[in-house]
Parts: sequence; C-alpha cells; structure tokens
Amino acid sequence: MRKFNLLFIFIVLLSLGSCSSEVENPSQVAVDNTVKTGKITGKVMSQNGTKPIGGASVFTFDEKYKIYYTASDADGNFTLDAPVGNHTIHIQTGNGSNFRTEISATVKNNETLSLDAGQTKLNQVAKIAYVKGTYDKIEDIIQTLGYTATEITNNDLANLTTIAQYDIIFLNCGSRNNYSSNPALYNVIDGNLATFVANGGSIYASDWDVAYLVGGTTNTNNCSLAGGFVPDTKLCSKNIGNVGTVGATVNNAGLTTALGFNTLNIDFDLTAWQKIVNYDPTYWEVLVKETSTNDALMIRTNHFTATGTPTTPIGTTTTFATVCITLPGNIQVTISVPQVLVPYLVALGATVGPCSGASNSGYIYYTTFHNHASGNIGNAGVILQYVILNL
Repeated sequence: MRKFNLLFIFIVLLSLGSCSSEVENPSQVAVDNTVKTGKITGKVMSQNGTKPIGGASVFTFDEKYKIYYTASDADGNFTLDAPVGNHTIHIQTGNGSNFRTEISATVKNNETLSLDAGQTKLNQVAKIAYVKGTYDKIEDIIQTLGYTATEITNNDLANLTTIAQYDIIFLNCGSRNNYSSNPALYNVIDGNLATFVANGGSIYASDWDVAYLVGGTTNTNNCSLAGGFVPDTKLCSKNIGNVGTVGATVNNAGLTTALGFNTLNIDFDLTAWQKIVNYDPTYWEVLVKETSTNDALMIRTNHFTATGTPTTPIGTTTTFATVCITLPGNIQVTISVPQVLVPYLVALGATVGPCSGASNSGYIYYTTFHNHASGNIGNAGVILQYVILNL
C-alpha cells in the first residue's frame, strides 16, 4: 500500500512540473498571480523634454516571452505592471519602427520604480526628410519636438537612391507646383513614391499636396487626373473647401487617447482647400472628420500595394522587426521588437508584420488642413505632432 501511495505522489508531482514549464500565451492570460511583480512609472516625453506624449506603447517581456503592456495617457504618464527581475522596458509610438526608446530596469516585488524624465524621452530612430512648401512648415513642428529632418527637393524625389535612405518624407502644401511644366519629372517622382511606400517608407501630404497621391498639381479640381500613385478609385479630392472654422471630431480611439480630447475647431483660413469628396473606406481610415457633415478631414492607410514596383531597401538599417501581438480582451497591438525575440513571440501566437494593412506597406497620411507658415493652426498642431510620431 505504501509503494502505491509513493508512486501516486510521484506521478502527481511530475504532472505539476510539466504544467509549470508551459509558456503562457499573452492573448489568453491577463495576469499570472503566481508571478511576482512590481510597478514601473514614468512620463513619456519628446526629445526636447517639454512635450508629453500620449498614446505611447510601454511594454516588457518576462523570461517566458509573455508581454506586459500599457499605454501612456494624454499627459504622457504611465504605470506598467512588470515581472520581478532585470528587464528592458520599451517605449514606442506608431509601430515602433521610427520612434522608440529602450530602458534597462530592475523590478522588485511589490515595489514601484519611478523612471527619471531623462530616461523616458522618446528617441528618433528614423531618418526624416521634408520638401519645402508654400504654406506649410512641418519641419518647424518636428524641430519643436526636439527631432531633426533634412530638406530635400522635387529633384531629390526623382532619385530613388536618394529618397531610399529616408524612413519618412513630409510633403508640405504647395511643394508640387509645376507639374504641368515638367510632367516627365513628376511621373518619375510618382513612381519613386510608389516604390518608397510599397517597401515600407511612410509619407505625409497636406492640402494641395494631395496631388502627389492622386495626380495633377495645386488646385486639383477633378478626379482621375494624370500622375499620382494612389489608384483613382481609392481617393478623390477637389479644391472646393471654403474659408472658415470647421467643427471636427476625432474618429480614432488611439488618437483621442494621445490628444486628450475628441472634438476641436479647425481654422481653414485660406480661400480654398482640398475637400475629400470620395474615398474607399476599406482602404483609408478616417482619423478626423467634420462633425456636421461626416466629411473626412484626415485619413491614413497602410494598405498600399503596387504591381511591378521593385523590391528596394528603404530607410534605416535595424535589428528590430515589426510584429502583431494580441493582448487579453482580444486587443491587437503592433510593436517593434529585437529580431532575436521574433521566433519566441511567434510561438506564443504573435504574427510577423502589422496587425492590419499590407505586410510591406508604409503609412500614407493626408490632411486637408496643414501647418501654416504663420503658425495659425490651433489644436491642429497637436494632431500634426501625433502624425509626426506615428508615421
């Protein structure tokens, strides 16, 4: 009888041991109460140390590669529950490929570690370029955040080798102003921008510079114009917007969290602006819309694909990779992680690439409003800061 009891106990202990060695799937387990944890607090700031950044992803992993995740609030503050031990704390915006910071931290059981403001500044990883415009100066907003951008020209856009060294290109309103006088140049530019985005580069265009996307030049008054690289079926914009103040609603939860508000007034102080008259809702996500009419004022996509574009390395060489992880509650987040972690995260259910969109596509952001050289942009300025950090 005693031998039977000993054998039974041995089998039970063996089965318990095998269960404890399983790696937990973060999409299924919210909190493992058997894991000792502490808290990490901090405030995510831009590189200049004065602008708090809301909506930033803050996360770490335990020794079983389970993710511990939170996001900063509109004031940049965060509290992360983290497993005890020495860990790398990741702070990122967007998908983490262009702006991210890594911090080494030691977490102690039931204790709170407050990170210094100098540690939680968001670093620029990307190389950023901009084309000078007539009405915009997005480069001023980039600089006020403490980041850097290089001025390039339309002639540079016509050289794929030149633009391939950048991760992000900003197209200021009014920079595409002589298409009709040199269509051959702009046809090359349009092809290069298609290659740039199809291989992971991101661009932002405002107001009249929708012409880079759909063709034509400034004051685009018709759909299906010559030039551009976004299919005509995906977007149409006409220069029929009227001067005045427009009440707007933020239509994206992540943007609302980052801004801390979901309604604002946008001042269109020019006599005319590019009004979005038609768009494909399966291709574009509306981030900001006009409250009274539901017209789209700010859209983005990462669904761009183009047949025949060459495969070209774009941007900064990195040892990080983009993955999609499912959090408890079936919440999906796109983050960048060291490539050495990818196989382990995939084994837990993560997928390589973004959670939505084309696997290789960069982002295209378009706003009907812009950063006037006079600085008369009001709350739209904070939205443009979000654009910069989330491309």
